[in-house]
Amino acid sequence: MARREIPEINAGSMADIAFLLLIFWLVTTTIDSDEGIRRQLPPPIPPDMVVPPVVARNVFVVLVNANNDLLVEGEELRIDKLKDKAKEFLIANGDGLTYGDLPENENLPVRAKVNKAEIAASVAQYEQLVKTADTDERKDNLTKVLNNYREKLAAIELFGKEYKILPASALISMRNDNNTSYDTYIQVQNELEAAVAELRDELCKDKFGISYKELEDNYEKNPTDQNLLNRIEAIRDVYPQRISEAEPEDAGAAY
Repeated sequence: MARREIPEINAGSMADIAFLLLIFWLVTTTIDSDEGIRRQLPPPIPPDMVVPPVVARNVFVVLVNANNDLLVEGEELRIDKLKDKAKEFLIANGDGLTYGDLPENENLPVRAKVNKAEIAASVAQYEQLVKTADTDERKDNLTKVLNNYREKLAAIELFGKEYKILPASALISMRNDNNTSYDTYIQVQNELEAAVAELRDELCKDKFGISYKELEDNYEKNPTDQNLLNRIEAIRDVYPQRISEAEPEDAGAAY
């Protein structure tokens, strides 16, 4: 009896099918990407710029050594206490709003009051300067200053009263060791960011009845809503997120 041969399967189109499936997967699959930690880096310092001396009271110093120990303002501190310590620095001498006017602490930043009459006068002054600017570059620079004053004036209207802001040099300075663990580094970052976030939430709920996160979410859904943007800028003006990271140091040098 003749042996029957098994017919071969035509695989000529398999490559085309596999290619189409690959294209389908690439088009329909959502691939999550790590965004990292959000930081706005400072612009380069012009070579002819005179850098003012650092005022110790305006800098909240956080050091992490190779053993993951924390030194804050010259004192050892547990990570779970870092957020409250950072909030003390940020609300120093009151904000004129939620925390009112606290007694002045000579070891912490002195906030300056945003005076409505002075800001209104500055707006009028810079509006005139923008009109008479002789170059586009000068006009752009003056417009940025004008917009900053306008934002402060809008903030006073939104808050219903004058408020106090941190000096421009006030910031949180963090430095870790090259051998600091990644987990500790992230925990410290989270606590520092949480300090700013909680203060923003407190102020936002007090003045606008919603959390700061909800305010940002609403603006993302309505990016043309100037009122929402004014509220966000007002909150940020009172509690800016200024977290500076110095270059890591060798083992033991960070504290």
